[in-house]
Amino acid sequence: MRLLLKLSNLSLLVLFPIAWFAPLMRAGLLPLFGLSEISIVSGLQSLWDTDVALALLVTFLAIFAPYLKVIGVSLIQFGLMRRKVLPVLEWLGKLAMADVFLIALYIVLVKGAGHVTVETGWGLYLFTACVLASLAISHLTRKR
Repeated sequence: MRLLLKLSNLSLLVLFPIAWFAPLMRAGLLPLFGLSEISIVSGLQSLWDTDVALALLVTFLAIFAPYLKVIGVSLIQFGLMRRKVLPVLEWLGKLAMADVFLIALYIVLVKGAGHVTVETGWGLYLFTACVLASLAISHLTRKR
């Protein structure tokens, strides 16, 4: 069980970057003109041009918080960090879940706008699965 937890957690070091570049959604003015794909990274690039404070917040929530958590849990699993840090790491995982909520809220709001077409991309599901897996792994690591 310990080996499976370690391997699962280490796999997130690869899966999170894939999720950052994967299409979260496809959006366009009308479906006739085609839809452009939006990923976490492309969304952040657009945010940096318009709202630096929001870009910093989303960068922390979507990239740094989940990755730091995975690295921290790995250090605990391999005996290189004390278990007392685990509650802080679990809090970081919850912050990443807030980012998933914000993305979903954005999709709902844009769909209600009328002339805009938004389709959910597979990257949203991958990012959500990575965040939920990270939460589960840290919970199971705490129990050990």
